[in-house]
Amino acid sequence: MTTVRKLLESKHTETNYSVEATDTVLQAIRVMTDAHIGAVLVTEGGRIVGIYTERDYLYKGEIDGHSAKDTIIKDVMISKMVTVTKDTTVEQCIGLMRQYNIRHLPVVENEHLVGLVSMRDVMFAAIENKESEIRGLENYIMGSGFQS
Repeated sequence: MTTVRKLLESKHTETNYSVEATDTVLQAIRVMTDAHIGAVLVTEGGRIVGIYTERDYLYKGEIDGHSAKDTIIKDVMISKMVTVTKDTTVEQCIGLMRQYNIRHLPVVENEHLVGLVSMRDVMFAAIENKESEIRGLENYIMGSGFQS
């Protein structure tokens, strides 16, 4: 059973991108664009207080009259975050993402941020798990003499 720990270990970067709660939406968009990511964590005094995603910009941006250069992140961020630990399984992550209709899960240990997993990270791991399970079943069937 794959856990978040394995997902974090397999990521190419350990950088957790963030912006200050007093930064503008435009600053957050620049961070996301430069890093090719879909979400940034929002901090206040070194503490994580929220998350801001590309979808937040889509739904709470210009269409609602919020100018990216004039809107403060704290005014449009998601402050109630769903978090996981390193021991959370991929299956549990999928369940949380479905239940709360979210695409990013901050990973917290002892009240400190240790990483962020995305729906892409979780889905790739889930597919890898299923492929491994299928190979195991195929090997079992072929080894037992049963053929279809």
